[in-house]
Amino acid sequence: MTEAMTELSEMLRRLDVTVRPSRYVFAETPHGGGGAIASAEAVVVEEESTTLVLTEHAAAAHGLDSGPRFSWLTLTVHSSLEAVGLTAAFSTALAVEGISCNVLAGHRHDHLLVPVADADRAVAVLRGLSAPGGR
Repeated sequence: MTEAMTELSEMLRRLDVTVRPSRYVFAETPHGGGGAIASAEAVVVEEESTTLVLTEHAAAAHGLDSGPRFSWLTLTVHSSLEAVGLTAAFSTALAVEGISCNVLAGHRHDHLLVPVADADRAVAVLRGLSAPGGR
């Protein structure tokens, strides 16, 4: 197991991106999520409702209304949950290029959901952060 990184310059230097093959949607459900929660890739419980992130096929199978389609990008650098600056660095770089980004943090990696149409550009922007002078 690799140790989680906290130094921003090291995280940026080692940053790479993978893209999951499916398209993803955000679906809002009443609290509990019903049977769809078992198909969810991520769950966020808010005061008003529960948000599920699912593949578009899983959302359709459960009859859930969903909006835009997103690509799921994973930053493969093992960043610490206490690291400072990584989210600011990648979100700023994407914002400069006009790319919307919804962020989920896992224990080892950050996951970004970006509009499908912007996925290739987002990958290029993120990989550019690890290039010399790319920060």
